[in-house]
Amino acid sequence: YKRQVSTQSTGAFKVREEVRSAYSFFRMLASKQRLLFRPHRSLSTQTAPKKTFGLKDSDRIFTNLYGEHSPFLDGALKRGDWYKTKEILRKGRDWIIQEMKTSGLRGRGGAGFPSGLKWSFMPKVSDGRPHYLVINADEGEPGTCKDREIMRHDPHKLIEGCLIAGFAMGAHATYIYVRGEFYREIQNLQRAIDEAYAAGLIGPNACGTGWKMDIYVHAGAGAYICGEETALIESIEGKPGKPRLKPPFPANVGVFGCPTTVTNVETVAVSPTILRRGGSWFASFGRPNNAGTKLFNISGHVNNPCTVEEEMSIPLKELIEKHAGGVRGGWDNLLGIIPGGSSVPVLPKNICDNVLMDFDALRDVQSGLGTAAVIVMDKSTDMISAIARLSLFYKHESCGQCTPCREGSPWLSDLMERMVLGKAKIQEIDYLYELSKQIEGHTICALGDAAAWPVQGLIRHFRPLIEERIRNRQALEAASGAHRVASAKI
Repeated sequence: YKRQVSTQSTGAFKVREEVRSAYSFFRMLASKQRLLFRPHRSLSTQTAPKKTFGLKDSDRIFTNLYGEHSPFLDGALKRGDWYKTKEILRKGRDWIIQEMKTSGLRGRGGAGFPSGLKWSFMPKVSDGRPHYLVINADEGEPGTCKDREIMRHDPHKLIEGCLIAGFAMGAHATYIYVRGEFYREIQNLQRAIDEAYAAGLIGPNACGTGWKMDIYVHAGAGAYICGEETALIESIEGKPGKPRLKPPFPANVGVFGCPTTVTNVETVAVSPTILRRGGSWFASFGRPNNAGTKLFNISGHVNNPCTVEEEMSIPLKELIEKHAGGVRGGWDNLLGIIPGGSSVPVLPKNICDNVLMDFDALRDVQSGLGTAAVIVMDKSTDMISAIARLSLFYKHESCGQCTPCREGSPWLSDLMERMVLGKAKIQEIDYLYELSKQIEGHTICALGDAAAWPVQGLIRHFRPLIEERIRNRQALEAASGAHRVASAKI
């Protein structure tokens, strides 16, 4: 299904943009980061099937995640990186893309878009414009700390992945957009790139294939909004990081007006191993439509905060108890968990008991996998204050381009600060929810959704807590008022 969209003449030539209807649909989902929530299902549908989830050490892709060995070329070669890369490239673009589709890999940056499908959207025949691959290493989502571990301890996996992905897309240049605060990560990554050039693994004759691949590291300035792909492209071009309207999509008009694919660090870094071991091997992990292995970041009130590679669809409770030493004070001390970074709705304990860690299971309970940054909060947490802090973050990070986000995120934050103090009326909880719905889905990028969803999750699962705080404040003010009246009479 294709349709031809004519666009206005630009310079000396007229760009004819081919937009596929499937692409338009899926990119809309990706830009909204887990937009389609299904109605809440009974928890019985969320229990793990008979299959036991858990990853063997022999199946781990990131074998130097904790920096126990050299991150540079000598260590990478011992770990199997760059093994038969030349043979992989000789199999051709179509084979690579088909294996990625077979693997079932979905984007690891938050949106969960099918990676093989995304790679296939790049034009097969060049119209004279160069193709570009852009790696999103901004990693600004609070609670997320996976991509920095790859760049710090396993950078050659990313570099090899850039070569393979770039070849599959017809790209001769890759830009790795790294968050500017990641100073050590940038140092390690640049050193690894220099090693790859010196060894002939990339450059004018990458791996002896005759394919040219240049890789550049571009340091950002720390803006959260630059994690959105078109804002990132604007930033690379030297402009303020503000999202673009789509269409045109980056696959046709991206960086410097040329066909571009923007993808996540982890997504690209796993691709060489997938192609060496086969797409069906990767697809054997997790549930259907939720295949593969995944880096999970577990932080908050756990005994052993960590970043760990595990199988997709592992139960959330098992993930925490197996790798993070369990919740501080025991599982019964759990209040709630944000399962995928700060932008997804919080889940209460009764859902966390059985929910699986994958895209579909978390969507079905009206949350999302996101970046798989698991933020655990025990009963000592002031949940209202915690969500209010996230609202303040999104208020600060809004680029101000879209009115619903520019005006709505400060309003959300102000209302949440009043909820923290209980200085509100019960009906204002409904006003707060309605405000979040007016922001959600009404902005160019997903930052508006990210600001709205934590508030929605709070109201959905912890409304009695908000009401109790408001009533306690009202009772305290009434008692104080009565005391003042009595004192005046005396």
